[in-house]
Amino acid sequence: MAASTALSSSITTFKSSSFQPRASSMNPLPSVKFPSISSHNPISHSVSAPKNYTVAPLRSAAASTTPDTTKTATTFHGLCYVLGDNIDTDQIIPAEYLTLVPSNPDEYKKLGSYALCGLPSSYQTRFVEPGEFTSKYSIVIGGDNFGCGSSREHAPVALGAAGVSAVVAESYARIFFRNSVSTGEVYPLESEKRICEECKTGDVVTVEIGESRLINHTTGKEYKLKPIGDAGPVIEAGGIFAYARKAGMISAREA
Repeated sequence: MAASTALSSSITTFKSSSFQPRASSMNPLPSVKFPSISSHNPISHSVSAPKNYTVAPLRSAAASTTPDTTKTATTFHGLCYVLGDNIDTDQIIPAEYLTLVPSNPDEYKKLGSYALCGLPSSYQTRFVEPGEFTSKYSIVIGGDNFGCGSSREHAPVALGAAGVSAVVAESYARIFFRNSVSTGEVYPLESEKRICEECKTGDVVTVEIGESRLINHTTGKEYKLKPIGDAGPVIEAGGIFAYARKAGMISAREA
């Protein structure tokens, strides 16, 4: 009877005591997050990483004194090509050229020669001259809903192959924005006003990523752009896989 009473008391004591886990179990592995691709369409992939894992800056050139991977001092200067609203991916690169493989250097080059060849006849100035593979217009300015239509990754790739560094539009189709970031081909920048109505094809412009502004040297006007944010370092690295390799998130073989 005494043994039974002692056992019952032991069980009661165990149930009423609060279990305290070991200190080591309270420290989960840190995680490394891919930057969010867009404020309109955030992506947050989390990858487990070793303890004390750090991500080195992607590029040291033109870096500020305070490390900040969300900012870049990249600047682009050149002639602009101005488009209107609802420029779709069929106009950027028609479906008949989707058989070209971007990973093949020769076919990548050909993609550039067909960039924006699907534009209607109302655009009298050709983006790429016949017989050329690249365009003399390195900055494209568009209106609302740029890159709408199908989800073809060839669209930003064709623009990049043609020599385009940045697209500045009032807004983007979500899939075009994401493809631009994931491929690292062009910077998809958003304007705070309809710049496409104040610039003309052939104007000399400068795009300053770090300052989030576009300067039209032909007219003397400046325009504020929306910050590219965390997508900037991904594009600067050459795309999502290149960024992940540089940050040590994946090995070269996994990419």
